[in-house]
Amino acid sequence: MHSNAARRSYDAEGNGDTAIPAPRAGDNVYAGVFNAAWRHAERVNELREPPMTPHGHFHWNELRTRDTECAKRFYSDTVGWTFQSTTAGDGSTYWIAYMGDQPVAGLFSINQPRFEGVPESWIPFLAVDDVDARVRKAVAAGAELMIPIFDVPNVGRIAMLREPSGAGIGWMTPAC
Repeated sequence: MHSNAARRSYDAEGNGDTAIPAPRAGDNVYAGVFNAAWRHAERVNELREPPMTPHGHFHWNELRTRDTECAKRFYSDTVGWTFQSTTAGDGSTYWIAYMGDQPVAGLFSINQPRFEGVPESWIPFLAVDDVDARVRKAVAAGAELMIPIFDVPNVGRIAMLREPSGAGIGWMTPAC
C-alpha cells in the first residue's frame, strides 16, 4: 500500500478508474472491498507517502451497516466527515470517510445475502508485524479465525478474528 512502485502502478491508464476486477468464485469479499478503498484513498490523496502504522497500533476502521445513507448523514452531521464513493470489484459501493483531506474510515453496506448474520458494527484493524505468526498466537490464546487470512494487493495481508471475549477485530500486516 505504501510503496512508490505500488503507487506508480495504481492507475496505469490514467483514467482515474477505481473499479477492480470482479471477484472469482471463492474470492474473499473483504479483499475486493479493501483494495477498492485503499486504491481510491491513494488517488484522492495525490499519492502522498503516508507513514507506516507501527505494530500494535490501529491502522483502519470500517463500518458495516445496512443503512449507508443514515450512517453517512449521522457522521457528516455530528463529526463533520465527508464521503467519497468507490466501486468494489463486485459492483458494490465502498465509501471512504474523510476528515478534511485525510481518509479516516471506510463504510459499506451489508445488505447482500453473503453478509446474512453479520451484525452491523464498527470493525477496527490492528497493524501487526507478521499476521500469520500473530494469528497462530491468537488462535493458541483462544481467538477464532473467522475467514482464511487473505491478501489485498497494495494494502496488505489481513485476518478477521473473534477474540476470546467475543469481539471482532481485523489484523493486518500493511503492504510496504
